[in-house]
Amino acid sequence: MSQDSSKDAFLILRKDFDLPELKESFDEEQAILFLSKAVSQLLDRDFERLLQICYRIDLGEEKLKKILHESKPDQVSLDLARALWERQKLKIEIRKRYS
Repeated sequence: MSQDSSKDAFLILRKDFDLPELKESFDEEQAILFLSKAVSQLLDRDFERLLQICYRIDLGEEKLKKILHESKPDQVSLDLARALWERQKLKIEIRKRYS
């Protein structure tokens, strides 16, 4: 997937999770870490909102359940952030391909 798809994914997820703007050059791993911190906060404080975002992004109920139940406790937010990231990038690529 292209760098443009990664940047587009960050811009979309940035709105959903109120992520900060990246000041330096774009780095996908840094963006996923920002997303992971936001996911962690939502896991602790507003689980319902996190579920709504996952539904809107169309993460998939089975994938969400697998992450929540099978990931190590300290890895849940990072695994979920990666899954959301990859799903958003895939959606962008599909839109580009079929538009």
